[in-house]
Amino acid sequence: MLTHASQTSDAIDSARASLARVSLDSCVKCTICESQCPVMRSTDLFSGPKYVGPQAERFRHGKSVDHSLDYCSGCSICTTTCPQGVKIAEINAQARAVMKADHMPLRDRLITQTELEGKVLTPFAPLANAALHAAPIRAIVQGVVGVHKDAPMPTVQKYSFPAWWKKHERRPLSERRVSAGITPGERGPIVFFHGCAGGYFEVATSIATVEVLEYLGYSVIVPPQGCCGLAQQSNGLFKQATRKVRAVCKQLRSAGRDLVIVSSSGSCAGMLRHEAHEIMGIDDPELIDVGSRMVETSEFLLELMDSGEFPIHDLQRCDLTIPYHQPCQVKSQGIGKPAIRMMEAIPGVRVVESEQACCGIAGTYGLKKEKFDVAQRVGAPLFEMVQRTNPELAACETETCRWQIRQGSGAEVIHPVQLIHHALGLAGTSELRGMPWNKLPEKGEHKHT
Repeated sequence: MLTHASQTSDAIDSARASLARVSLDSCVKCTICESQCPVMRSTDLFSGPKYVGPQAERFRHGKSVDHSLDYCSGCSICTTTCPQGVKIAEINAQARAVMKADHMPLRDRLITQTELEGKVLTPFAPLANAALHAAPIRAIVQGVVGVHKDAPMPTVQKYSFPAWWKKHERRPLSERRVSAGITPGERGPIVFFHGCAGGYFEVATSIATVEVLEYLGYSVIVPPQGCCGLAQQSNGLFKQATRKVRAVCKQLRSAGRDLVIVSSSGSCAGMLRHEAHEIMGIDDPELIDVGSRMVETSEFLLELMDSGEFPIHDLQRCDLTIPYHQPCQVKSQGIGKPAIRMMEAIPGVRVVESEQACCGIAGTYGLKKEKFDVAQRVGAPLFEMVQRTNPELAACETETCRWQIRQGSGAEVIHPVQLIHHALGLAGTSELRGMPWNKLPEKGEHKHT
């Protein structure tokens, strides 16, 4: 009998007995997945999604038969391109969790603690940033922990989004700028899920999202929230990830039932909409409820535009050509590419889609010393595309992908909602060139719009 993580205390047992295995017999060995795999194209160390996925799965019987599957980045491009509907990425992720269950590297446990890292580093932001970019320290970390000395690192902010939000809640509603004819909170409550990186590292993105939603007349609710468990899931730590999924679902549901949940962390949204269920087998009603109400910010705003509920006339002209890359974990949600039409609703904006499969970072994959070079080769065509199109500014929906593209291309990389925020006049400046996209307000300071 097939079991799910919600029915057993051992999430690894769920991986061994996953329903994803049922799909493997639909594989006709057409090799489309291998022709589209960005990792296989970049290294001989990976045998390919078909080989380590449905082909090897027939012989595993709960044991690993090909350890090259750890070089799978988990981008899910194989699953999204398979014409037969084989859940290749899901099979690979489950097999990797089983393979690593009895010898999980300490490094893989440490780099998945994004929330803890944010809480520890934020009070010491200047020192933390100096350490994260100091060559001698990075060399030591590579030797001791196994995080590559040149891997992209986030910028530690001077305060967290939860700290900003705590003060922001105390602002009088009359001070918030809203669209003409819309009063504050008129559209009712909406829940914001910022994710760990959006809470501690990409804080400006979270602030921009809240201010745009409030501009549109929503009463934003930000419940206390922890990690979604994505980094742990992608490293095979299914038990720990399952606990985090259930905890964050409980927190998000505490904000109110039947409310839309908006997230500017495309990967975290994908975890709760897709991966927690499809990869880890969590069948809890709470997850199904949260996942069914979760939307990525660009997806949500474009729906408003298409229904005539977004004040398009309020968007100020921005003469800009901007390269855009949709992350793998947003592609896998099957929502199309709403960010392109959303940004092009701004007069003067022309979006150039990257047409590249992956940036290479894959969450924590590209941080690892043995996978760093592979990740850089995967991302190289994207970096070159950004440099050709606009070497100053690009757009992408997930945090670690933005870190990777920033470092690889030299461009500033923003979430698409930040361009909307700017075009609505909420950024405090009309200048695009040299715009400090990640600059945070001073403590206690709020923009009067």
